[in-house]
Amino acid sequence: MKDIITDSLRYWEPRRIAYNAVLALAVAGSFLYYQPPLAALGWPPVIGLLFAAVLANVLYCAAYAADLLVQLSDYQAAWRRHRWLLWMAGTTLAAGIFLFHD
Repeated sequence: MKDIITDSLRYWEPRRIAYNAVLALAVAGSFLYYQPPLAALGWPPVIGLLFAAVLANVLYCAAYAADLLVQLSDYQAAWRRHRWLLWMAGTTLAAGIFLFHD
């Protein structure tokens, strides 16, 4: 079990940096697209953005549950080759939420 947890940490934690970079680009792109007036840039939008960033990172941790569950199965070898698909899907979903929010 220790080896599986270590493998999961070694895989997911370095990718958290790329995940956050993609989300930062999505937020910057959204800001540039909508170009809110300076009067709208008060504390509430900043607090909302910080809350969304924390929530996105908490949801990123859900990948650990899926990863550990599948690694404990007979599909461990195939999963290790294809778990990048989970990362890609989760990152795309999170970026989409930031880009297409109301």
